[in-house]
Amino acid sequence: MTRRTCTIGLLFAAMAVASAGFADAGERPETRTAQGPVAGTVEGGLRVFRGIPYALPPVGERRWRPPASPTAWDGTLDARAFGPDCMQPPYPADSVYFEPARPMSEDCLTLNVWAPAKARKAPVIVWIHGGALQFGSSASPMYDGREYAKRGIVFVSINYRLGVFGWLAHPGLSAESADGISGNYGLLDQIAALQWVQRNIAAFDGDPANVTAMGESAGALSVSYLLGSPKARGLFGKAIVQSTNLRTMPRLRETAFGLPPAEATGRAFAESLGAANVGALRGIDPERLVAAGLRTHFVAQPVVDGAIVPDQLVAILDRSEQMKIPVLAGVNSGEVRSQRRLVPAVPTDAAGYEAAIAARYGKLAPAFLRLYPASSPLESMLAATRDTIYGWAGERIVRQQAAAGLPAYFYVFDHCYAEARARDLCAFHASELPFTFGIAGKRPLGSPNWPTPAGATERRLAGQMIDYWIAFAARAVPTASGGSVWPPYGDAENFMNFGERPVARRDPFPGSFEFHEEWMGSRRAAGLQWFTP
Repeated sequence: MTRRTCTIGLLFAAMAVASAGFADAGERPETRTAQGPVAGTVEGGLRVFRGIPYALPPVGERRWRPPASPTAWDGTLDARAFGPDCMQPPYPADSVYFEPARPMSEDCLTLNVWAPAKARKAPVIVWIHGGALQFGSSASPMYDGREYAKRGIVFVSINYRLGVFGWLAHPGLSAESADGISGNYGLLDQIAALQWVQRNIAAFDGDPANVTAMGESAGALSVSYLLGSPKARGLFGKAIVQSTNLRTMPRLRETAFGLPPAEATGRAFAESLGAANVGALRGIDPERLVAAGLRTHFVAQPVVDGAIVPDQLVAILDRSEQMKIPVLAGVNSGEVRSQRRLVPAVPTDAAGYEAAIAARYGKLAPAFLRLYPASSPLESMLAATRDTIYGWAGERIVRQQAAAGLPAYFYVFDHCYAEARARDLCAFHASELPFTFGIAGKRPLGSPNWPTPAGATERRLAGQMIDYWIAFAARAVPTASGGSVWPPYGDAENFMNFGERPVARRDPFPGSFEFHEEWMGSRRAAGLQWFTP
């Protein structure tokens, strides 16, 4: 299969996309995209297409450039298999998030579509995977879209550039840009995928006017920044944000909040490899770049460049400049039980704990200790770290949308089960995924280290949670068969607690948001990082 540029072909293909429906060739369903026809598979009555390119391969001279639309291909694209993962290091083998390695390549900008057997203008969800912007893949079994498609959703999952490939800023790269900026290539990939959806999803019986962007962890961070990016306006109309954060991000050329300029970090990275310029960087093998990213502790993250990311997200929210769309967001009660490296050193005795808190929080220490008492230092610090990183961020976004009069819903995932409890991993970071994908107790999750949720309670909760998510994506109102009514956040600070079953409650972590709002605000006013990951 070769790809070629064909202006006339692209024109006619684009004209055909809106009216093209599915054609079955035995078990090979076919449809036509703007770049040409694709043939997928029929699985359980669903139409599944994998590995569709949404941008040109970012290799060679295209490395560290914004994504460009793919060219037309000859013949019919075989869309039965996932594309390769984007370049990344392996997860530690003992990590709860470890998955066996899959093929990797820089040529990785592909997406996958699960579509119902029969649909007409179906709601669309675009899934952005997590992994610290350094790991992850749309091919993970955890992200199988079949349960969404069974319930009438056209589900799309995407790959995007990771690590130094997706987030490197450098003066030489900025000089090549018409806007004089660099970095944020992974975010631009996500925007390109959403643009592809707008152009092509009608060919899969999806409604381009009813698209929800959904992500968890780094994917939720991505959705959060897309909410604040002018480049993403109009590409989706609802957002699902699972465990996001609002940490400090570097500026492109200025030191800010104690962080060095992103271009300076990129220059230092290049110098560590002996690369005198961008051309030399582009000549380095991708495997060597991955290894250098690990060696230099390169942090993959958005860059405040004034264009794609106009400002710190919390400042965008302060000015109410984010997209005004319905949002569903939340946090897990045990987020950092699987992320102990994020938890500050915890004194084992009450006196030492109180002294450490006094040194860190000053006049706010008494308020901190009322929320996170010295009677149980470890549990208090686990809760405080959760709220600092995830709780405050998710609630901040929901509060902002609610204040703008938009449908805004908050949740706390608080479910535990025997295998997680035995490993002290109740409601750990990402543990809601088997439930929001409706697969708990149904099929393997991909990671051999994941505490398996396998009981009847888990299957029932998973069915309800995916129902809520689908109803929100379809109508901006989360409902579930047999589930509690989920009221919007509003002035009462309503939220849904997902424990043994969904229960609507008020005020997720009493006093926590108000404390962190004051603490983060004081840090920002002093020109300090409000927190680091």
